[in-house]
Amino acid sequence: MTALLSSIDEITATATADALIVAVEPFRDMPEVAGPIYEKIIVDQPENARALIILANCYWLSGRGPEVVEELATRAIAADPGQRGAWHLWALAESDPRQRVARWQQVSGRFPADDLALASLADNAASLAGAEHDTDALVLSIASYEKLLERAEHQDQQIALEEALMTLRAWKL
Repeated sequence: MTALLSSIDEITATATADALIVAVEPFRDMPEVAGPIYEKIIVDQPENARALIILANCYWLSGRGPEVVEELATRAIAADPGQRGAWHLWALAESDPRQRVARWQQVSGRFPADDLALASLADNAASLAGAEHDTDALVLSIASYEKLLERAEHQDQQIALEEALMTLRAWKL
């Protein structure tokens, strides 16, 4: 890892942020490579929402902790409020289950066609309902899964959602 970071430092020392963005694209899914390079990119482009999101995702995948991920996601949201990825990372970074559900409600409200946000809301609400015997969270989870079922286009999705709904509707809290 030391050799990799040393090589990255040498490569990034004289390259422009725009050149680094192009060069690192094939390695974007490798947080150990993309992370250090995107750290350099956001020094030069501190309001580049896409770069902030990619760095936050690198940090999330490498286990850097929710605080730094939330800070980067918040900066990306401030730079471009339309960046769904920033909102997703912002919601994921919340460690308190009840607050995480509230964040997913905000994200799914802001992006009503975002099935991933709605599924995350449904999953987190179900988890909260089970952990805290919260009937309101259970109702929210069921309603969210029902919306997903209405939108589901593939039979395997429909079956999975129907099974989840059947299970949740049988819960006694």
